[in-house]
Amino acid sequence: MPDERLPLTDPQMHQAADRFGTPLYAYSAAELDAALNRVRTAFGDARLWYAMKANPNLTVLRRMAAAGVGFECVSLGELRRAVKIGAQGDSVLVNGPAKSDEEYRLGAELGATFILDRAEEVALLPPASRVLVRVNPGLEVSTHDHLATGAERSKFGVRIGEVGSVLEALRSAGHHVRGLHLHIGSAIRDAGDFGAAFGRVAGLRDVTGELEVLDVGGGWGLDADLPGIAARAREAAAVFGAQLWAEPGRYLVARSGVLLTRVVGHKATGRDFTLLDAGMTELLRPMLYGAEHPVHALWTGAPTTSDLAGPACESGDLLGRDVTLPAGGKRGDLLALLDAGAYGAAMSSSYLTRSRPAEVLWDGSDWTVMRRREMAEELWAAEE
Repeated sequence: MPDERLPLTDPQMHQAADRFGTPLYAYSAAELDAALNRVRTAFGDARLWYAMKANPNLTVLRRMAAAGVGFECVSLGELRRAVKIGAQGDSVLVNGPAKSDEEYRLGAELGATFILDRAEEVALLPPASRVLVRVNPGLEVSTHDHLATGAERSKFGVRIGEVGSVLEALRSAGHHVRGLHLHIGSAIRDAGDFGAAFGRVAGLRDVTGELEVLDVGGGWGLDADLPGIAARAREAAAVFGAQLWAEPGRYLVARSGVLLTRVVGHKATGRDFTLLDAGMTELLRPMLYGAEHPVHALWTGAPTTSDLAGPACESGDLLGRDVTLPAGGKRGDLLALLDAGAYGAAMSSSYLTRSRPAEVLWDGSDWTVMRRREMAEELWAAEE
């Protein structure tokens, strides 16, 4: 039985790998659209902003813009990508814990809304800025520590007890306070974490009064109960009489993409390894925070267990531990790592002078190149 998480068929993946080489990121346009539809069905008339860091490819951004989605940008480069696709004004949010002078300048030039992350920013914002205040609810949540952004020890947001004084300072400085913002992390497994966070923020109603906006961020696990999360979010927004905003990133793009890689060989030491032509330079998530990606082998055989090892001279260059694979995979056989459309290509690097992979999109009838594979000469062009 086909894996329901597969966004592409085996023939499509074989065709892409043969045509464009591996390692390769291959995406399904149909799954991109389906994910957005799932969010809109759950969140109704809430305003959506795409967290660009999940996958900033211009093809993805243009599709989001055409669908009426705004953009949350967390770097100067992401703001420039927004400019490149024509996004401006009320379709851009400027976020991040350590914004540069250039980010403030360009955000103001675009007419963007700023998400204030600390009290010190009140004096750094351009005059008469539109602002959301990011609240740190001080909650432990069900995800990896590196993905938790709403814990008390996290570097993000204003502590609940300081929200009132920050709002007063913003208004005294002549800024337009639009509302509150929170984002408690990514790949959160327990949907109850969101209800708890929304409840803590709703408890600020006596401090804030009515607000224009409550932005509840994103971070939903791929199998999350979106209708349940959306219902809790609407309840919190209603406390403030606010419009509900949400910022999905990984949820919108993860399942649309697969990383295609070929078997290079096999090795046994104290463990059994399947060696691949893709590794940490193409998919950093397993090494960075222990992410586990489902695997689909495009060959058949009796089940066996193996670690998936990349080509880097790094002991941590593993894409999976104790992965069940069909036995007998030969050099050149194709393997797909699923749920790779978010933070895959976006985090890929040229470490070891490896060219970052191409990205291609299946539109239902043919492949479109979203990003060509880098040429070796491009990797050292800035050094000459």
